Amino acid sequence: MSFRTTGSVGVGYVEDVSPGSGALPPRAWYASSDAASLSLNGSWRFRLSPTADAEDDAFAGPGYDCADWAEVTVPGHWVLQQDGRFGTPVYTNHRYPFPVDPPRVPTENPTGDHLRFFDLPDDWPTLLAKGADADAGGSDSAVLRFDGVESCARVWLNGTELGDFKGSRLPHEFAVGHLLRPAGNVLAVRVHQWSAGSYLEDQDQWWLPGIFRDVTLLHRPAGSVRDFFVHASYDHRAGTGTLRVDSQVDGRVLVPALDIDVETGQVITVPVRPWTAETPYLYDAVLATPGERVPLRIGFRTVVLEDGLIKVNGRPVLFKGVNRHEWHPEHGRALDPGTMREDVLLMKRHNVNAVRTSHYPPHPAFLDLCDEYGLWVIDECDLETHGFTEQDWRDNPVDDDRWTPALLDRAARMVERDKNHPSVVIWSLGNEAGTGRGLTAMAGWIRGRDGSRLIHYEGDWNCRDTDVYSRMYADHAEVDRIGRGLDGGPAKRRELPFIQCEYAHAMGNGPGGLADYQRIFEAHHRIQGGFVWEWIDHGIRDERYGFAYGGDFGEELHDGNFVCDGLLFPDRTPSPGLLEYKKVVEPVRMEGDGVDGVVRITNGYDFADLSGLALRWSYDVDGEAVGTGTLTVPALAPGESADVKLPEPPVEARSAARGTEDRWTVRAVLAGDTAWAPRGHVVAWIQLPVSPRQLLGVTARRRPVPDGRGGLALGPAVFDARTGELVSVGGIDVTGLRLDVWRAPTDNDEGAPWQPDTRLGPLWRRLGLHRMRHRVDAVEPGEDALTVRTRVAPAATDLALRTVHRWTSDGSRLKLSVSVTPEGDWQRVPLPRLGIRFGLAAGDRARVRWYGGGPGEAYPDTGSAAMLGRWESTVDDLQTPYVRPQENGARADVRRAEISRGPGLPVLHVESGRPFWFTARRWTTEQLDAAGHLTDLTPGDTVWINLDHAQQGIGSQSCGPGPLPQYHLPVRQTEFSFVFWVPEQEDGS
Repeated sequence: MSFRTTGSVGVGYVEDVSPGSGALPPRAWYASSDAASLSLNGSWRFRLSPTADAEDDAFAGPGYDCADWAEVTVPGHWVLQQDGRFGTPVYTNHRYPFPVDPPRVPTENPTGDHLRFFDLPDDWPTLLAKGADADAGGSDSAVLRFDGVESCARVWLNGTELGDFKGSRLPHEFAVGHLLRPAGNVLAVRVHQWSAGSYLEDQDQWWLPGIFRDVTLLHRPAGSVRDFFVHASYDHRAGTGTLRVDSQVDGRVLVPALDIDVETGQVITVPVRPWTAETPYLYDAVLATPGERVPLRIGFRTVVLEDGLIKVNGRPVLFKGVNRHEWHPEHGRALDPGTMREDVLLMKRHNVNAVRTSHYPPHPAFLDLCDEYGLWVIDECDLETHGFTEQDWRDNPVDDDRWTPALLDRAARMVERDKNHPSVVIWSLGNEAGTGRGLTAMAGWIRGRDGSRLIHYEGDWNCRDTDVYSRMYADHAEVDRIGRGLDGGPAKRRELPFIQCEYAHAMGNGPGGLADYQRIFEAHHRIQGGFVWEWIDHGIRDERYGFAYGGDFGEELHDGNFVCDGLLFPDRTPSPGLLEYKKVVEPVRMEGDGVDGVVRITNGYDFADLSGLALRWSYDVDGEAVGTGTLTVPALAPGESADVKLPEPPVEARSAARGTEDRWTVRAVLAGDTAWAPRGHVVAWIQLPVSPRQLLGVTARRRPVPDGRGGLALGPAVFDARTGELVSVGGIDVTGLRLDVWRAPTDNDEGAPWQPDTRLGPLWRRLGLHRMRHRVDAVEPGEDALTVRTRVAPAATDLALRTVHRWTSDGSRLKLSVSVTPEGDWQRVPLPRLGIRFGLAAGDRARVRWYGGGPGEAYPDTGSAAMLGRWESTVDDLQTPYVRPQENGARADVRRAEISRGPGLPVLHVESGRPFWFTARRWTTEQLDAAGHLTDLTPGDTVWINLDHAQQGIGSQSCGPGPLPQYHLPVRQTEFSFVFWVPEQEDGS
């Protein structure tokens, strides 16, 4: 008796460290040609087995009966189809979800057998030659291409085995012309979730097996194009481009706009318009061989390392980038062209100029879009072995010669596929794979194949194999030291440019500190920008939770919502973090003096002038525009500045007489439609103060008196005589007004255990700030005030906040003055927030109007994008839907707010002598804190209002540094005040 194992004959390839067998050599990818092709995407028959060897190979043979098989969609992941019938996703950040014993994988290895039946179209060319030799390219043939399969596949066509392969995010082609039939073709693919290749693909994402990219049959006519390499450099001194197209099959290259018609391999130099991410000019061309015509889009540009800087076309570049995993909330990494285009358009509209394809080459069509619309690309190899950190990198494949052929195969498949994209300026060897001989071999091979681009790898801190010193999550101080050349290190490294390949971890509310990073980037030539982690939350749409994250599918090992750390929500709605990033990296810098009426304009582009922009101004009085107009845009080259005189303020503006707050708002907008945004799209803006707001004071003219119903009346307000608690104001009932210091900790408050900064969320809980007790020490009616003295403190400690609430009124308005004095040794622990909280009876028709920062949320270190103005929203729309609920929705720099509880009901007004934070939601902070998903939150009939004198900063400590010291909220003696009133005959309609 014998038993199958994954090491037995027939499935040994699963644990073989080699890249596979039978596939053709890698070559350049192109989207189309005049040769016939047949998409095999669509519905496939599918059978799932629990192990790699549970079924034999009979299903690949002719006449196999699969009538009882299920169906899945290709491209797709089987675990995301048919409501979990075929298993569930697994998310880990870096820990392998199986025992680490390379190259062995578990016996429990979900294996999907796929069948696709197809006929050749009637117009498919007749194959004139048969036999395997025909597929060498000399005669009519055909190629079967897989653009992406996770993690290991074995392929048959019409019962004949073609081979097997690993390298999930890389293309593999097989010669199949000798096997094709006019009708009744059967393509069989066996896909294993786990394989030796899985050890190379530990990339902080969902583990999702399946055929998730296109499957295509390509006719290869005799004399058709095979591999080719477009070399298109640009000489910025002469203004000329040099073109040479090397092709395995001789042919001609035609570029009509340049009057070029030359043989392949021939060098020609002509005047051209260069390609850059800001000016992505492409020349339409054709590569014509005897058997095929392939459309090309050629961009002329030159990338060099010169003077210690990354230069393109002779100029240094500043990356304002993002890390982009491929993601769709329903289809995982199976992206359609529309979704890819949406990503590129969103990047361009939010001033992003660069993409790192973390941590694998993207769908090749994405790079076509980067060429077309203009984005710098760091193209990263399909490699990460991060899980070996759990054993101090012991047995790491990149330092084991047995794995080097697989590493070289991955490098070659990336480079050969993507080498003709002008957007790709840097090759990256991979991510978080430690160090070792395999990486050195990869770098050597890439340099030998393509010397026109630079090489990146963050793990190479000594820069032995790389052209760029790269780090991730270095804090502000360290980045500044690096910029000043004070970081030390090997001599070679000190001469290289620096980038942050990952920074500003965008998990939940945040990231904070973006503006501070950008100031450092722009202060030092050596620092050439960075790439925010990351582009999109990897939430999976789920009926139970809205969007699911790690652990929601019962995984025994997972990393929770660490997979939701993007600038976009899973449905591609921009988060406040993306709006902040857009503002921080805007390519037109403006500063000025609103009183003098001068704004200084600086062109922050690296290549483009400002001819595509228009300047629009508005003069705002208390947040409302009373005049608008346009300004002449100076003809500024990159880096140049000029002063622009603003017009005289409009006649309507008489701020000195009215005591209003006046300011100029100047916007740089697109002067005309572009490929990525319409005319009028805002690229940059600034607000320049002219006159400060003058707050009308509240003179204490009333004394608290009994109201005849057991309470105390003071102007428009009624208080509980025993507790001093506010009961109503202007006839509006008020609930639970008290000092509040707690917020539902953000992901960045919670922090990461590997970060050196104090994790404030856990510390706050240890101190008991989420369970503060409020003791009333005295209620003191006076001649012109009601004073309530309280002690606010957590159980089990002597820490406390002595609080005095002093209420006064002029008859129609009510003023609250709060004084807070700390007791005990707080040990420099910052507070989450400091202000008051209260509830108003209201339902889903509650609305808010405010004069302050907007339209979205802002916190002390995330407030760059908050524009001062008058805004309006429903209470429900004030919420920011972070996948894991947490503190959100605060509007900053608020001067005045109006809370409407519904049509026909009185409106509560709130104002303060200094800007404050305003938050309103239909659940308590405690309910928000307890929620794991948005579906855990049930709106109630009370709107809970927070009026905050101060908030703690956000930072990015979920995988980076905490808030900078200037954004901390220290515990100290503090005073603040608010004024409440309810105007007569005003309702919430």
